[in-house]
Amino acid sequence: QVQFVESGGDLVQPGGSLRLSCTTSGNIRNFIAMGWYRQAPGIQRELVAVITTGGVINYADSVKGRFTISRDNGKNTVSLQMNSLKPEDTAVYYCNKSPPLPWGQGTQVTVST
Repeated sequence: QVQFVESGGDLVQPGGSLRLSCTTSGNIRNFIAMGWYRQAPGIQRELVAVITTGGVINYADSVKGRFTISRDNGKNTVSLQMNSLKPEDTAVYYCNKSPPLPWGQGTQVTVST
């Protein structure tokens, strides 16, 4: 079973930046679309950024211009650079293929003073 391991979450002040990283036991070359998702308490998990093997990228409107997704097939990693963070970005962030396989543990991002 493919597993995803996320890291890089932290407590950061509004306006700050974080970089999340994801590795997987699978080979991401086999996953056409890789994405970052997030889930805040009481809210349905949402897809915030997705990148295909062909380099097509899409973002949720709420993160456009602030988040940047990238993938390195050679290193088997997917990253999410998050800038200008807002309190509403607070959530557990997960990486997964799109559509998703079973979820990993995620990494907590908290934006607060």
